[in-house]
Amino acid sequence: MTRIYGLLFFIMAIWGFNLSALAILVGEIEPVTLTSVRIFVAGVAVLCISKFIGIFRLPTKAEWKTIGIITIFNVVLHHSFLAIGLTKTSGVNAGIILGAAPLMTMVLAIVFLRNHVSKLRVIGFFLGFIGILITSIAGTDGIANISFGDLFVLLCMIAQAISFILISKLNPTFDPRLLTGYMLLTGSFVIFIVSLFIEGDLTQISKLFHWKLGLIFLFSAVIATAFGHMVYNFAIRNVGPTETTIFVNLNTLFALIGAFVFLGEPILKNHFIGLVFIVIGVFLGSGTLEYMLQKRRQRI
Repeated sequence: MTRIYGLLFFIMAIWGFNLSALAILVGEIEPVTLTSVRIFVAGVAVLCISKFIGIFRLPTKAEWKTIGIITIFNVVLHHSFLAIGLTKTSGVNAGIILGAAPLMTMVLAIVFLRNHVSKLRVIGFFLGFIGILITSIAGTDGIANISFGDLFVLLCMIAQAISFILISKLNPTFDPRLLTGYMLLTGSFVIFIVSLFIEGDLTQISKLFHWKLGLIFLFSAVIATAFGHMVYNFAIRNVGPTETTIFVNLNTLFALIGAFVFLGEPILKNHFIGLVFIVIGVFLGSGTLEYMLQKRRQRI
């Protein structure tokens, strides 16, 4: 168990820093084209790892349908909106908005899965929403500082939350790590076709052969996306979603640190205030506090 927690801590750091890596990459390469190549490399990496650890197999026709439906939200919309959003907002804002993903998942689970919600979770939802608003208006321009980039990052988060609900509803019949590989690979082709219509300049991919951009790209595609998602899905199955959700808070923290260190973005007072609201909101809204209290009662 300690090893899994250590891996989760490591992955949250990687995911937080990955936002800074993506911000650098989309500054050099059109976001949708970049996303298609990054997701393709990540998908191939996941399937290769799956083969190596002995969980690889081909999906059935019914499973391909499930993969296709989940891929639209988990890969195509989620990663495309994130890449586009990072061209129009700061890494700090993106990191904090994404930190509210567990709250969005909770709300959708209530609506579509009819999950019971307690008063503590309702309070958590509102605190998290307040945190997003504070983050979005952070800056010297106040409300005028809200950008389309923040909207795209928010849509990216919503798309991923919907995919989690779909995974629960459709109940895939094979290893979630293998599901990740097929989703990434399938989604990359869809995103690539879209990029041909939206951007169309494939020559820009050659920039990835520059050693600096190439290393950043490999970190984002192989380490953050491929390895990171495999570990996260493994942790959900072995530790449980409630315990795993706690570590998402660290993702936001490392995103702030990464934006400050690697991008030179200032961390303003409103960012800290928004982060506090979202962390408390996630802690309450995800059911983590209730779970801890329940465990404590069982020990007494």
